[in-house]
Amino acid sequence: MWSDLFANMEPTSFFNFSFLPKYLPAFVKGFEYTLLLAVVSVALAVIPALLLAIMRLNKNRLVRGISGAYIAVFRSTPLLVQLSIIYFGLFHYIELPRHLLFGFIAINRFIPGVVALALNSSAYVAEIFRAGILAVDHGQTEAARSLGLSSWQSMRLVVLPQAIKNVLPALANEVVTMVKESSICSALGMAELMYAAQTVSGTTYITLAPFVFVALIYFVINYPASKAIEAVERRMRRGDKQ
Repeated sequence: MWSDLFANMEPTSFFNFSFLPKYLPAFVKGFEYTLLLAVVSVALAVIPALLLAIMRLNKNRLVRGISGAYIAVFRSTPLLVQLSIIYFGLFHYIELPRHLLFGFIAINRFIPGVVALALNSSAYVAEIFRAGILAVDHGQTEAARSLGLSSWQSMRLVVLPQAIKNVLPALANEVVTMVKESSICSALGMAELMYAAQTVSGTTYITLAPFVFVALIYFVINYPASKAIEAVERRMRRGDKQ
């Protein structure tokens, strides 16, 4: 089957970038939209994720159960399903303005997309925070309590600052992951990179090259970012040993 498919393709179809002079602005806007979706979504996910992580470590079984159920639901269901439920369900009853930000970001699509991505990301970031909190030596909590700090003060003033430092590389990795995951928003007509590729492919009838070009853009974004994060992690480990 695959041999027949590739046999019928023109050799230049993979790298026929003749559409670029005309449609490059669409990819530039898609690039900006993708980065904005990723950064805003992870930033919005941090606070609920931190709350979920603390709830997961709570001694109360009900509190732990609520947090665990949230994390299980969002980690065990497809992001496209979550996005569809939030867009067609929750935001069906919330009237959003149809104005454009920066000339290409439709508010009535961008906000549901960010909410869905943030809720999904918070389930993963919560586990990152929980691991970071558990990595802090328990003796530090005991020392803080012996100085008269309450459990919450010990967590806020002693444990969390160290935990957040420990999880910064993992949070940066989550942004890289979200850059890729945001492509799912094209299903709802959000003008990010994948949507730009689909639009150009449908308009020009050049089926493969727009997607190859978008794949290259994702690679140029994510590969250097991943390497930079690895370098920061190595430096942090060396700093901890010293």
